[in-house]
Amino acid sequence: MRYALFEGQRDIILLLARILLMTLFVLAGWGKLTGFDGTVAYMTSLGAPAPTLAAAVAVVMEFAVAILLILGFYTRPLALLFALFVLGTALIGHPFWNMVDPERSANMTQFLKNMSIIGGLLALAVAGPGRISLDRR
Repeated sequence: MRYALFEGQRDIILLLARILLMTLFVLAGWGKLTGFDGTVAYMTSLGAPAPTLAAAVAVVMEFAVAILLILGFYTRPLALLFALFVLGTALIGHPFWNMVDPERSANMTQFLKNMSIIGGLLALAVAGPGRISLDRR
């Protein structure tokens, strides 16, 4: 069944979806880039393997790749790659199963937020970027 409300709006909605999914990451990535030493320290505190490399990967993914997704460049493969990245950050950064309340509740919410973002990224990988994108130019 097609919804008349969305007829002709697919490309605008896909652009809006890309912007809404990635704005959080662009802002977080910029913060990680401009405060790189703090990012490395945070990665160390999480027990991330190779914290400097992990921080660099986070900056590239959250800032550069997020911008590419907003622009609709290599959208399908980058959305899948980003979904894997978000899964990794959820597992490393929000292990609520090892915590007690109130930390457990807060991290479970963050973990589930990441799962929701993965859902949006998978939908984007299937739907593609729409016509308002570099992929379509």
